[in-house]
Amino acid sequence: MDVSGGSGQPRSGNDEPAQSPAGPTTPDGLRTAPAPGQKTEKTEDTAKTEDTAKASRDDRPGSAPEPTGDPTGRDHADDSPGTGGAPPPPPPPQHPPAGTGAHGTDPGTGAAPGSDAHPDRAHAHSAPGAPRPPRRPREPGGGILMGRPFGVPVYVAPSWFLVAALITWVFGGQLDRVLPELGAARYLVSLFFAVAFYGSVLVHELAHTLAALRFKLPVRRIQLQFFGGVSEIEKEAETPGREFVLAFVGPLLSLILGGVFYLALQPVERGTVPGVLLAALMISNLIVAVFNLLPGLPLDGGRMLRAVVWKITGKPMSGTVAAAWVGRALAVTVLIGLPWVSQSGALGDAAEGNVGVDTVTDALLAAIIAAIIWTGAGNSLRMARLREHLPELRARTLTRRAVPVETNTSLAEALRRANAAGARALVVVDGHGEPLAIVRESAIVGVPEHRRPWVSAGELAQDLTEGMRVSAELAGEQLLDVLRATPATEYLVVEETGEIYGVLSAADVERAFVKAMARPS
Repeated sequence: MDVSGGSGQPRSGNDEPAQSPAGPTTPDGLRTAPAPGQKTEKTEDTAKTEDTAKASRDDRPGSAPEPTGDPTGRDHADDSPGTGGAPPPPPPPQHPPAGTGAHGTDPGTGAAPGSDAHPDRAHAHSAPGAPRPPRRPREPGGGILMGRPFGVPVYVAPSWFLVAALITWVFGGQLDRVLPELGAARYLVSLFFAVAFYGSVLVHELAHTLAALRFKLPVRRIQLQFFGGVSEIEKEAETPGREFVLAFVGPLLSLILGGVFYLALQPVERGTVPGVLLAALMISNLIVAVFNLLPGLPLDGGRMLRAVVWKITGKPMSGTVAAAWVGRALAVTVLIGLPWVSQSGALGDAAEGNVGVDTVTDALLAAIIAAIIWTGAGNSLRMARLREHLPELRARTLTRRAVPVETNTSLAEALRRANAAGARALVVVDGHGEPLAIVRESAIVGVPEHRRPWVSAGELAQDLTEGMRVSAELAGEQLLDVLRATPATEYLVVEETGEIYGVLSAADVERAFVKAMARPS
């Protein structure tokens, strides 16, 4: 890469050779006007430039036609379905990127921009439809905000109201057989049970959250949803021991709650409303604990298995692969086994009584749980691959070489200097070589070729803010966090000494990320 020092002159030392096409080019790969007497051929890029000039309805400096770039999108994945990221990718990176970890009481929850900066060509990315670095919402949504225990927002997703209504209806039918004297009031008791049960789920998730905060891992939010809850932990545990503890504390708290409800049940008379509620909460917490201890991702037991394999092999990816495939096997087992157990009468009902609507309900429930586990296991694999490839995103290797120009330098002269230096970006500097702004690619593309001698580089530049200065040493998740904090199309990359290293395009980072994710682990 060319490095521009305080003198304002480019220095050699590029990591990769720049391929210069015949004739001068702009930093985005478009040909400029040839030198006097120079013969040129009309290439595809030149034709695009001429078409742009013809389409322009305003000859004023800096006016741009409608963008015709080829914007790319990004996807940000999470460890479990239904929670929504990133590195996207960007996944960069949805944390993805980045990326986030999720611990759920049930298996239902749980990018990064990127690119391979091409040495000869760049895509214009003007405002409409332009690729942007992944943005992490300042205030993560996901339903109704219920509070902020320990500073972590707790949301109730709209799907919770559906499952609360379902629990109220089903449990109300059971109460009618146990306490028929309640009448219609049984549904109020059932609703209380649904709320209390999800209160237990919240305690389960708070256990994960407290362990994460204890290990200095940021927690984005807790969300209560259809199949339980999820704690969105934004970073991975650094050691397998911490990963094991982080996963185990949730089921442990559910077991403790089951014990607490059991002790509270002892002095209570059986066959009363308090007795039925305490017994139901005890059983439900034990079921939550046992279910989450099953050894397959995305369940807590799967994370514990991952930690064990990680400890044995020394490779976190090996642990993820093993736990994810066990999770998929578990999904198939649930899909086939749950209806079979119900039909066989092993749960206490006679086989002949488990036909018709009950059989269909059991099969549907098994299919939903199996799909959630299977999808969560696949998402865990994708997130592990994202984390594995994140270190490949380095600001130093993705940065475009840049030449410094002063504010009043004409665009034509600035492009001539960039072509002579083999650079693909322009940085506006003051008389002392201090960077002031970055000349935007989209603005360059929008200036007709015959106007470029009369338009100054400063007219097309975007002033630098503090967040648009990126250290050349940044890589992986740190780089993506910086880009998310200050969304922009280009960033100035500087050395630790403050010297200009070049310009980093968000589109280049996104394409590099997509390319890295496409490679097998």
